[in-house]
Amino acid sequence: MSGEGKVVCVTGASGYIASWLVKLLLERGYTVKASVRDLNDPRKTEFLEALDGAKERLHLFQANLLEEGSFDAVVMDVKAFSMLHLQFCALEVSSVKRMSILVSQQPYGCCRQNENAAWDFSKEHGIDMIAINPGMVTGPFLQPSATLSAEVILSLVNGIDPFPNMVIPWIDVRDVAYSHIVAFEIASASGRYCVVERTAGCCELIRILTELFPTLQLPDKCSNGSPLIQLKYDVSNEKVKGLGIEFVPLEVSLKDAIESFKEMKLVSL
Repeated sequence: MSGEGKVVCVTGASGYIASWLVKLLLERGYTVKASVRDLNDPRKTEFLEALDGAKERLHLFQANLLEEGSFDAVVMDVKAFSMLHLQFCALEVSSVKRMSILVSQQPYGCCRQNENAAWDFSKEHGIDMIAINPGMVTGPFLQPSATLSAEVILSLVNGIDPFPNMVIPWIDVRDVAYSHIVAFEIASASGRYCVVERTAGCCELIRILTELFPTLQLPDKCSNGSPLIQLKYDVSNEKVKGLGIEFVPLEVSLKDAIESFKEMKLVSL
């Protein structure tokens, strides 16, 4: 196992992407020091503690981005650091040599501002930083409840809010997590990586979901009342593919997402 004997840190470990990152790191033999906001909330901890390898190699810490110094114990003696939140607080980073961050799905201006702050932070402290820029994340959930990341698909399949007439870049949650790992495992990895399997709009999503789940009652118009049309643009993912990543197809991601929603009783098929 490539991570055997190595200690890494994951912040916000109970989140959608972060929990998959913890799972994959444990599977690769890493010891994981992971932060959550509240150690006394079983919804945030029990599913993590049930992961394979967690009993031996997962150490949970309580930390809050709004509390200065609360992450110091988490990153102590850590060599690789995955920062899944970009609102930085004061950290004791003397041991951290390589950092993989997630540039999350915030409004672009805010997201870009936070990413720039991360680059400045890494340069100031001599950290080798890599930025992971994902598209809209979908796929299966490890948490017992869905997060905001699920709203786009849930709204579509439940008919709550018609899908906007726009094209969105999509990526499987497992690929985002795996990208973090290979980004700090491969010494030559550097800079920013766009992690996108493909772009797809409402028309293509409805086609895929109809083929997978024929009983779903899906809309025939977009949110602005216009008929469904196929729009398209592309996002280059050649750089991240150079790390040896083979993306999960969108069809598989959507199927696994719907199956997770079904288990949570959020959709009926």
